[in-house]
Amino acid sequence: MLGNQALHALVNNAGMSPKTPFKERLGCLNGDLDAWREVLEINFFAALRLARGFATALHRGRGAVVNITSIAGHRVHPFAGSAYAISKAALSALTRELANEFASLGVRVNAVAPGEIETEMVQPEYEVLIPRIPLDRMGSPADVAGTVYFLCSEDAAYITGTEVWITGGQHIY
Repeated sequence: MLGNQALHALVNNAGMSPKTPFKERLGCLNGDLDAWREVLEINFFAALRLARGFATALHRGRGAVVNITSIAGHRVHPFAGSAYAISKAALSALTRELANEFASLGVRVNAVAPGEIETEMVQPEYEVLIPRIPLDRMGSPADVAGTVYFLCSEDAAYITGTEVWITGGQHIY
C-alpha cells in the first residue's frame, strides 16, 4: 500500500442508512438483519479496519484519525434508522478506544458528529427539523470539512478522544 511512507490523516467518512421502499426509517423491529450487518460493516468495521491497517503509516506521520459519527448516534432521530444510529454510537466509542491505544503511537483520534447537513443523505422531509436547530439552518459540507481539517492539523496537536458536535446547536435539545 504505502510501503514505508508516512500518512498524516485518515478520515473515516463512510455512512449508509437504509430505508423502507416508502423512505421510512428502519427500526429495531422492522429492519432486515442482513441490512444491519451491511450498515455495521460499512459504518463501523470499515473504520476499525482502516485504522488498524494504517496504524504504522499514521505513526510514521504522527498523524490524526477523524471518524465521522452522527447526532443520531446519541439520540433517537426521526429519519435515521436504528442500525445507522447504533453503528454511529459504536463509532463514537471506537474513537475513544482508538485515542487511548493510538496515543502511544503519537497518533490523535477524534470524531465529528454532524447533525443535519445538506448532503445526498438528506431528503426534503428533513426541512421540518430546521426549527429545532438554533442557528435556523442546515449545515453545509464545508462546516464539517473545516472542523475535520482543524482536527487533522497541528492546531489540534493536544486534542484526542474528543467528539465535536457540528449541529448548529441541535444537540442541545
